[in-house]
Amino acid sequence: MDTNFNKAKKILEKNNQMHVIPFLKNGKNDAIINQILNIDFKELNNLYKKTKENNIVKKDELSPITALNPKKLSKKELEELEKIGQDIVKNNKFAVSTMAGGQGTRLGHDRAKGTYKINLNEEDKYLFELIVDDLKRANIRYNVVIPWYIMTSKENNKDTVDFLEEKKYFGYPKDFVYIFKQEELPLIDTEGKLLIDKKECIKEASNGNGGIFNSMLKNNVIADMEKRGIEWVFIGSVDNILLKNVDTLLIGLTCKKGTKIGTRTVLKRSPNEKVGVLCKQDNKIEVIEYTELPENISNLKDEDGDLLYGESHIMCNLFNLEAIKKCSTKALEYHVAVKKSEFLDESKNLIKPKEPNAYKFEQFIFDSFKLFDDIAILRGIREEDFAPIKNKEGEDSPQTAKKLYESYWKNSKIMI
Repeated sequence: MDTNFNKAKKILEKNNQMHVIPFLKNGKNDAIINQILNIDFKELNNLYKKTKENNIVKKDELSPITALNPKKLSKKELEELEKIGQDIVKNNKFAVSTMAGGQGTRLGHDRAKGTYKINLNEEDKYLFELIVDDLKRANIRYNVVIPWYIMTSKENNKDTVDFLEEKKYFGYPKDFVYIFKQEELPLIDTEGKLLIDKKECIKEASNGNGGIFNSMLKNNVIADMEKRGIEWVFIGSVDNILLKNVDTLLIGLTCKKGTKIGTRTVLKRSPNEKVGVLCKQDNKIEVIEYTELPENISNLKDEDGDLLYGESHIMCNLFNLEAIKKCSTKALEYHVAVKKSEFLDESKNLIKPKEPNAYKFEQFIFDSFKLFDDIAILRGIREEDFAPIKNKEGEDSPQTAKKLYESYWKNSKIMI
């Protein structure tokens, strides 16, 4: 009978990955052997072929899409939508899920991004803490405790758990916090070869925010939601400090429209802003990434002077639980990113590339939109809805987010 070592070796030979064989150590490196036995090489090889494809979108495939602008609704219409959303929350049919699998590397913070601290209104606040503050306000207002589901990564799960335990979940009831990990995929170089990390294992990275649905299924998150009677789930990112996690207007609009999903957008600041935009492609709802949108299309404007393709997807998404269940069984497409990634060569020397050398494959949550006939789109206001912390300095930095946050709360009628 073949040992796992021999099985792994044969798999590597079959898939032209012989450079990995020296790291198997004749069965003494169980970690890498288990990785090899669990990699779907057929999928990985197909993904490598995808890197050679031209992903530029053709203009005739696209058509613009319009979001509902709440400023154009009457007071009565707004109150109706708000009541629908508020009733969902009051009746314990609503939950929040935070995507927090990233590290704060770009911020100079070598920990889970949710543990990053920012000074706001002369008080230090962690990103996780700001979300808890938001949830607590809603809990008090609607006399409930909203379940909070946090998706981490293999890289930062322990750090996240330890941090929240240390901070006692910032006073949030632990029984209503559910932490789960997202899946990973191997990185490959530009020749399709697996990369080896410092621990002499195959280098892997999280499979993108679109992997949340399958991760929810595998980690029994969906089952927990069903047990709690949850019908609607808001899925947002950890780093937007103006995020409305309990967006009753979006809930109300989505329910009234009769769709299974909804999203809040803001208008693009400029054609070159690094955000994906909502539109229709072959009559299906899509989000086209800024890297995939041709310049001649991204510059087009409508009769009001606004960008024709300007509805930015800002990771403010609402899903009916039935929609999450459907998405969890579907294979969303993968997008390709080229990254710089250090690795061990066959002589176990650490190579630090000066140029991008590795392909990372990611699923995006918005690719689930095309699985449905329609979507509710609510246009937000950048100054009230979007203050991301992505970069250490400049655009979308702690400095810009702080300014937006403090300005919002200075003018808000809600108690902070």
